[in-house]
Amino acid sequence: MAGSVGIDELAAREFERHRPRLLGIAYRLLGSMWDAEDVVEEALLRWLRTDRSEVREPVAFLTTVVSRLALDQLKSARVQREAYSGPWLPEPALTDSAPFGPLETVEQRDSLSIATLRLMERLTPPERAVFVLRTAFGLPYDDVAGMLELTSGQARQLFHRAQARVTEERGQSVPDVHEHRRLLELFLEAATNGDLAQLEQLLADDVVSYNDGGGKARAAPRPVTGIGHVLRFIAGLLKKYPLSDVRVVEANGLPAAMLSMGDQGQLVALDVQEGKIREILTILNPDKLSYVEHQLS
Repeated sequence: MAGSVGIDELAAREFERHRPRLLGIAYRLLGSMWDAEDVVEEALLRWLRTDRSEVREPVAFLTTVVSRLALDQLKSARVQREAYSGPWLPEPALTDSAPFGPLETVEQRDSLSIATLRLMERLTPPERAVFVLRTAFGLPYDDVAGMLELTSGQARQLFHRAQARVTEERGQSVPDVHEHRRLLELFLEAATNGDLAQLEQLLADDVVSYNDGGGKARAAPRPVTGIGHVLRFIAGLLKKYPLSDVRVVEANGLPAAMLSMGDQGQLVALDVQEGKIREILTILNPDKLSYVEHQLS
């Protein structure tokens, strides 16, 4: 009949209702929006080929499919990242214009942050999957276990192990968005003016600067650690390459800055703990900035 809606179209509409959640899962597992979108598209194809009359809970079914597809891809990605040139940081994404599932709580935003995604690289793929499904989406252990083919006890053990590894380095406190923005704006003001005394007041004593150039952009080949070394590093950069085109954006659920130093574009994010900047996370690899540039265009 003219105007009728086909079965596949109804199925596609059902899938689209859950796309933000599915992208949020895949991105948190993979640290790349391009890869996450590929996983979600593959999940759509599988959904359309599935006998949906046997699916009682579409969202649980799709969460399972996406989690397992992303886990398979993560295992191969980890091998490639071991050979990565310099510090590895995730590919950022602007979250004010991209759906990632719920970002209603501080914990949900933090699970998407560049600092947390960097730490998740230290987890095994199963640990990371359980951590994401529990922390960002609040799924019960029994549900997580069924999705990942684990027992409930195994899921619980993996989560506690993952949580311990993440909080061991970052601590328990998670700043709110307003505190994060305030420190970012002060940091940018001090850097723009070359005010090292103000910068020193903002940085934690054990601050670390991670610079991801991936061998495709000028970047420090190793993390720069300690307030003295970081201040000298920033001073050297500012002397050669003044800041320009500074723009505050929301990336990975938190305020960040898009800017240029010389002819090199970059995204700068911060990890803030107890009112101080504990990590400066700078993504310079042009391949990793391509999704943000795609969003901005």
